[in-house]
Amino acid sequence: MNTPVVVLGIPLDFVLFALTLLGVAIFHRQTLGIALAGLASITLYKLIFAGFKTGPGLLGLTLHLEHEWVTLANLFLLLMGFALLSAHFEKSGIPDEMPALLPDDWKGPVVLLVLVFALSSFLDNIAAALIGGMVARHVFRGKVHIGYLAAIVAASNAGGSGSVVGDTTTTMMWIAGVGPLSVVEAYVAAGTALLLFAVPASIQQQNFSPIMKDPPRGLKIEWVRVGIVAAILIAALAANITANTNYPALLDKLPLLGLTVWAVLLLTAPIRQPDWGLMPSTLKGTVFLLALVTAASMMPVEQLPAASWQTALGLGFVSAGFDNIPLTALALKQGGYDWGFLAYAVGFGGSMMWFGSSAGVALTNMFPEGKSVYLWLRFGWHVGIAYFLGFFVMLALIGWHPDPIR
Repeated sequence: MNTPVVVLGIPLDFVLFALTLLGVAIFHRQTLGIALAGLASITLYKLIFAGFKTGPGLLGLTLHLEHEWVTLANLFLLLMGFALLSAHFEKSGIPDEMPALLPDDWKGPVVLLVLVFALSSFLDNIAAALIGGMVARHVFRGKVHIGYLAAIVAASNAGGSGSVVGDTTTTMMWIAGVGPLSVVEAYVAAGTALLLFAVPASIQQQNFSPIMKDPPRGLKIEWVRVGIVAAILIAALAANITANTNYPALLDKLPLLGLTVWAVLLLTAPIRQPDWGLMPSTLKGTVFLLALVTAASMMPVEQLPAASWQTALGLGFVSAGFDNIPLTALALKQGGYDWGFLAYAVGFGGSMMWFGSSAGVALTNMFPEGKSVYLWLRFGWHVGIAYFLGFFVMLALIGWHPDPIR
């Protein structure tokens, strides 16, 4: 029989998870160990006292992991695979050519953020963030400001929020029967937010390390690697659209996107070897994210407040610390939301913390100096303000039009 423990009216599950996030925030050099210790303590508590949504004890844990394994496997495969993709992109020579295409002043970083936003509308936001980070590392001579890192993550998440193929949460909505046009309105808020955070973040970056004015001479683009990157992205996009359109049940049984990415990586390996040396460091960041996602999935959030624009706004802030996938699943089950608002909130909200989205974890694997909640909030202040104001611009221009509860 389950006997949940409550501390000052708060379930102990939430207390343990909050302590885990607090530990990550304070001791950002030991994030992996803290996340694993937090997951272990939450799992042990659920086994002994509270039980899982799927039942008590080991059987409940087994059923819970059976329910979550596709999501976790997809995240693992995508984070690991897109790290290799970004290395292919770096070695292609395109990032070195970018200074010739970007303006020489603070408007150059702005244009790069707009490109990341556009890429994320039809690619996975992890890939868009890593490509943006790779270009930034080259055009800013390896010195990327933490405020600008936050902006790259925000641009990738904002760009995916209005497209059913741009983010896992919007894809979930599509699978559940929400029409693609129902989430497109999220671009009103996302575009507003982009305008609000892109300028201060770009000025931060230009003051920190100005954009390179001209590319080095004698550069050559390696088109074979460009073709491999394109093949991976096209295959992932095609697999996502085909499965959602014709075989939606398959997405609940197999980590299709991750398997597709790795299939192309391995098939093209004889042509150009991936940078396998990236795997150990990428694995640490990936395991960290999976530990937090797994812990978040165990939280007793079975009942959300009544669907309203206020709830949707709050879910954006919640998604900065909690995994947005179970939050989206609960909102879909509850119904009564305006899906464009929800897509923007849970898609963009995670940008306010470096571990609040897969794109943030992937990018900070590339730039470890970003793994500090204090520095992320201090220098990425414009992301939170942009989220809040973008939401209310959308509310004023479009209004809250919820779907009937299904």
